[in-house]
Amino acid sequence: MTHSTFQPLAGIRVLDITQVLAGPYASYQLALMGADVIKIERPGDGDWTRSGGADADLAKAHMGLPYLTQNANKKSVTLDLKQERGRAVLQRMLPSCDVFLENLRPGAMSTLGFSFDQVRQFRPDIVYCSISAFGQDGPLNKRRAYDHVVQGMCGIMHATGSKESGPTKVGAPYIDYATGLNGAFAIVAALHEVHRTGNAVRLDVAMLDTALLLMASHVTAYLTAGIEPAPAGNEAFSGSAASGCFPTREGLLMLAANTEGQWQSLCRVLNNDALSTDPRWKIASNRSAHAADLKVILTEQLTKQTANEWDTQLNDAGVPAGSVMRLAEILEHAQPQARDITHAVPLPETATVTHLPTLGFKVNGSSIPPTAAPPTLGHDTETVLRELGFENGEIEALREQNVI
Repeated sequence: MTHSTFQPLAGIRVLDITQVLAGPYASYQLALMGADVIKIERPGDGDWTRSGGADADLAKAHMGLPYLTQNANKKSVTLDLKQERGRAVLQRMLPSCDVFLENLRPGAMSTLGFSFDQVRQFRPDIVYCSISAFGQDGPLNKRRAYDHVVQGMCGIMHATGSKESGPTKVGAPYIDYATGLNGAFAIVAALHEVHRTGNAVRLDVAMLDTALLLMASHVTAYLTAGIEPAPAGNEAFSGSAASGCFPTREGLLMLAANTEGQWQSLCRVLNNDALSTDPRWKIASNRSAHAADLKVILTEQLTKQTANEWDTQLNDAGVPAGSVMRLAEILEHAQPQARDITHAVPLPETATVTHLPTLGFKVNGSSIPPTAAPPTLGHDTETVLRELGFENGEIEALREQNVI
């Protein structure tokens, strides 16, 4: 199978009025699946992430690293929606669009004249998706937030830190990206619903909702049995006494001997008779009752070799384990390379090659990479306007008035 044959959203046009991470990552998933994504950006500066990131040269060129990550395969159209003529241009786009995606503060689109009810007057079978921090309703709905703010509010920091460290933020904007995936999933489902019923669909995707659903097991445990998660540090979620993070002669090892079979295999690999014969470790409940003592013995054993050595031996014996790696180490590993999780894309007119995420799953054995570089600001404005029937003089007038 070639990459180009998996285009389930070919023929679907997405009007993308989002910026930063969550919204653009949602539309990026759609673009990878063949949708025609038109990214609407402010004239002059565009998406806020264009000027961000650690690479100063790319940021200066309005092609910042955070922007590059989730904007390939899209068209960039500059349009000032604060001007009446800009809003009129957007209205002309609506009939040809299947999806309207926005992540402005709740209520802002209505003020501009592009609420769900207003948009479906132009496209009665529209999929209208709003992505926001807290959703379109509820007492916090008007608030703005970023990933780290939601991390602080959703409870994950209290479960991530240790008693010594206190609450600790996850070291990546994972709520943003999970919200983007949630939004893309919702849109694809809604497109099928529109095909089935012919009716427009209103989607409301929230970062806080997504964050709590990523903690579904904790949420269910608390609401059902009143069990609030304690700081887990590097301990395994299973709570197994023979699982967790252990020091070795060199490096840390994440170990998961949860089942009885895994425990027996661990004992054989460690070649410690006391572990397999001592009544304290005979059954799982006994091991849990004496977890602190068991951790001491396992640590003594595991410090005899390196994390990488144990990694190989334990996995060969059927015991899940893995060395704690830096990002550079795992990206240099053969496994993610075999999975093609990124794809090298040259940036036009530069010497830069950017490595962008592929679709998060393989299709018939192949990854689905981006095929076009992230667009420069306004790269497709004139092309799209001409498709809408604008004449050269009209386009020039819009440019002179700073509408585009």
